[in-house]
Amino acid sequence: MEFLDWLKVLVLGIVEGITEWLPISSTGHMVLVDALWPSANHVMTEEFMTMFEVVIQFGAILAVILLYFKKLWPFQKKEKAVRGPLAYCNKSKFTLWLKIAVSCVPAILIGLPLDDWMEAHLFTPMVVAAMLILYGVAFLFIERYNKRRQPRVSSLEALSWKDAALIGIFQVLSLVPGTSRSGATILGGILIGTSRETAAEYTFFLAIPVMFGASLLKLVKFGFDFTGTQLAVLLVGMVTAFVVSILAIKFLMGYIKKHDFSAFGWYRIGLGLVVLLWSLLA
Repeated sequence: MEFLDWLKVLVLGIVEGITEWLPISSTGHMVLVDALWPSANHVMTEEFMTMFEVVIQFGAILAVILLYFKKLWPFQKKEKAVRGPLAYCNKSKFTLWLKIAVSCVPAILIGLPLDDWMEAHLFTPMVVAAMLILYGVAFLFIERYNKRRQPRVSSLEALSWKDAALIGIFQVLSLVPGTSRSGATILGGILIGTSRETAAEYTFFLAIPVMFGASLLKLVKFGFDFTGTQLAVLLVGMVTAFVVSILAIKFLMGYIKKHDFSAFGWYRIGLGLVVLLWSLLA
């Protein structure tokens, strides 16, 4: 592999780390990087890159686990544990994981059978452009509407089973590239009455099983048949995504304490128009 190939791997890791958590579509940006910066060699084959761009999410997942370990880890010392079947387990954290499982069901039921079809038909710059613009406009309208409301849910503990199911349904929208998984679930959370902070945190936690499952599926399809160089490429991408994800998550949680998501809406619209113009002229 040449220097520019390794540079592209680093760029893809940076793009994944930033766009996975900001509501601007990680898959959409990956498609755009590939379209603008094509690469073809015996290492970065089309099949490998399709797998790589999903599996580097493992690095992003680890960033969430590291930053929110205390909020996520349900097991604890005996003297603080709940007695009975859930001994050594924090009940509220265990319940949170069950709600996350409920939120995963819609995407599993729809995403698994349609995965190959969507990969063949929807992963194009035109689709990405359309979704960037559509959900950019949605962010602007929903944030304007939300200014007149007080959040009904201001903590993860207050999130109901119904709320979890509804957020899971919104997550299905993100199966279309350019939508943004975090964008769809954050918008959904805001619409049903959660605060921005609660919607963002729940989105981070929901990403763990969703992204782990998607990555595992791609690995199984690829066959775990890596060359040494391909394994190095994958590790570089994951480590880069991990480091950048930590910075992106901290930035987003600090940003939304003082600002709404309108800026991301304008960014999506601007980028979508650029991509649309580029697709028409290409």
